[in-house]
Formats: sequence, C-alpha cells, structure tokens
Amino acid sequence: MTLDDKTRERIALFRYGLIADLAHRQEGERGLYALLREKAEKVYEIPGSRRSRVAAETLREWLALYRRGGFEALHPKPRCDQGRARAIPQEMADLLCALKEETPALSVNLLIDRARAQAGIGDEVHLAPATVHRLLSRHGLMDKKLGLPTSKDRRRFAFDKAGELWMSDVMHGPAVMADGRKRKSYLLALLDDATRIVPYAAFALSENAAAFLPVLRQAVLRRGVPTRLYVDNGSAYRSHHLSLVCAKLGIALIHARPYQPQGKGKQERWFRTVRMQLLPTLAPSDTASLAALNRRLWAWVEGEYHHSPHKGLDGVTPLDRWTMSAQDVRLVGPGVDLDELFLFEQKRKVQRDRTVSLNGIVYEVDASLVGETVTLRFDPQRPGRPVDVHFKGRKVEQAKRVDLYANCFVKRDHTTKALQPDRRLDDPPAGLALRDLTSREED
Repeated sequence: MTLDDKTRERIALFRYGLIADLAHRQEGERGLYALLREKAEKVYEIPGSRRSRVAAETLREWLALYRRGGFEALHPKPRCDQGRARAIPQEMADLLCALKEETPALSVNLLIDRARAQAGIGDEVHLAPATVHRLLSRHGLMDKKLGLPTSKDRRRFAFDKAGELWMSDVMHGPAVMADGRKRKSYLLALLDDATRIVPYAAFALSENAAAFLPVLRQAVLRRGVPTRLYVDNGSAYRSHHLSLVCAKLGIALIHARPYQPQGKGKQERWFRTVRMQLLPTLAPSDTASLAALNRRLWAWVEGEYHHSPHKGLDGVTPLDRWTMSAQDVRLVGPGVDLDELFLFEQKRKVQRDRTVSLNGIVYEVDASLVGETVTLRFDPQRPGRPVDVHFKGRKVEQAKRVDLYANCFVKRDHTTKALQPDRRLDDPPAGLALRDLTSREED
C-alpha cells in the first residue's frame, strides 16, 4: 500500500507518542523492557493499519530509530518490493508449514522450490525467502538446530486422559454478513490435548473475553470441566473474569510464554485443517450470517472431523479416543450455577432519574439507589435482557429496560428511604407505599 505524506506523518506521530517517555532512558536500563511489555499489552488505533497491538520488539526498534535519526526516522519507508505481492496465499502458507514439519532439515530456499513443484506454480506467486522465514518462525518451525545442543528444553508432550489439558487460540475467519454489512469473523476454539476432540468452537465478530467466555461455557456443558486450560497472552485470555471463572471451576489457567508458539502446535494444526478442509467448501449461504457460519462449522466438526482418522492419534478418530479415555472427566457439580458464574460485571452510578446505562441500553432501578454505585451483572450475548443489580455485596433486584411510555402513567412518590440490609427481595421497593399500589390498582 502506497502511503501519502499526511498518512506517513500520522504514523510517525503515533510511533513517537508511544516511545516519547522512553526516549531519554538508556538502552539496557533497569525496568525499560517491563515498560515496553506494558505498552505492548494495550490496544491502540494504529494509523494506516488494521492491527490494534504493537509488539515490544517493534517498540524497541522504533526507539532505536528515533535515537539514531530523530523524528524523521520514524516515518515509514517505502518498501523495496513495492508493486509486487508480498503476502503469501493461505494455501501456500499451509503447504510450506506442512512440508517443513515433514522435513525439518530443508533450508528455506529448498523448501520454496519443493512447495512450488508440489503446487505446480511458477514465479507468478512471489515467495521471498525472508517472508517465508518469518512465516515459519511464527509457527515455531525455524529454531530446530539438528544435532546441536540447545539451552531451551522443548519436548513433545501428550496427556493420556481426556480433560487433563485443553488449549485455546483464535484464528482469523472469513468475512460474514452482520448488521447489513460484511464484517471480519474470528474463530475461537478449544482443543483437548489427549483426544484432539473440539469441546467447542465458534465464529465471533471479535476476539475479546466477552466472545471467548460463552465458548468456554458451552465447552464445559458439552465435555465437562478440564483440569488445565493452556492459552496465549491475547486480550481474550488475560481478563480478570476468565481468571475468576477458572478459579471457581477448579481449572488451572496457564499462559504461554510470549513469542513461544511451539506449545500450541496441535491447535495450529487444527486451524490449518479448518482452512484446508472447511473454508474452501463454504457457500455464500454459509456466510450470510454468523449463525449460518457456526451451523456449517459444527456440521463439519461433528460430521467429519471427529470421525476422521487422526495422524497424531495413530489413525484413531478423535471421538474414539475420547470414548476410550473420558472415564475421569469432571462434570459440573450440582451446586454450580453456570449461568450466574459466567455473568459479566460493570459498576455504574445510579442517576437522579433512577436509571443506569449499560452498553447503550438504559435500565431502571429502585429509587432508593439514586446516587449510589451499584454492580450490574449481565450476559453480554443477550443485550436488553434484565440485569442483576448488586449493592453492598448482595443482589437487591433485577433491573429491566426502561419503558418510557409506561413511565408516562406512573405516579411519582418523592419520599424515599435508605435500602435496609434486612429488606426481603419480595418486599415492595423502598419509597413505594402499599397504599400507592392499592390506588394504582383502583385507577
């Protein structure tokens, strides 16, 4: 993409804004890398890019550029391969990774030649060695120095029993119609390490915690409670709510080390299977809505993937392996309310008109709570439904969406009382006398 001068200036200003408070620190100074990591975990609106995060190493590179050449050095430079396609098609990327896994000793150039020959393509698809090297590095396929000792003790692992370890990751999916326009989708998936069963997976319009937690809830309902959950450091997996849910269910939440994708190779291979077997078969009707896309996904998972012999399981199907090793899977206890456990929380101050706003929707609460800060517990997947209102550590009522028309005929009572700790939930709201209820019925 060719950038005009104004866009290049905006990008340079954005880069400087991120490193301005670090520019006068010395390279190697104590605490510098921690600050870079802290900035890398935040979400930004990046000019000229669809990404929302900046890696710590990228910030370090910008800092070095600024120290060497000042503000002008932060302007993006024209690419040396401008005018040539630099993105590797997804089918070719999957083929390159598969060939490298089969023959790790292949050099990058030999790998490119073999991939071209197998795919039957020539120079019309540009495969720069540096680009292929970055692709393989992202998938953890370039650090295998055969015959040489390494300081990192990496070993293949596989659990014996179903439910001992689930892993989760996010894959960019196809465009889907939503709200009258095409939007990008994300596939959030869980995979059981021992059996390769998919406890649950779903396409969503975002990759945050609000999208992932319903996926985890469905997985627990279908396949029980895992002992461990292995995830990366994305925003969907770093939320306080996810940590709380895992703690209450007795799940050990394990985060992968940054820039160490090797531990989730099985998940990456499943995503590759999705891209090679499912996505090419999607019809326009399958992407007409998110619900249609998820129906097509589960028809493939339950009808094909779970019943297909798996190379990593010595030819056994995931469903058969689950059947053989699922005797110790933990089920949700009778005293656990999953609906309550997976509710999100937000604090709000009650306005003078006894309302609170949540995600653009206005709810009406008890008049005695005016001016107080309450905690709202809600399901983000069901906007507009009644929300639970908690005050001083206990649930006091369920707030419903404001009915503006009905409020035109409600008789106002200006006498309010403080909410008493011993008030029963089925008592009339504080400030509303029984005679008002009677008179309203007579009216």
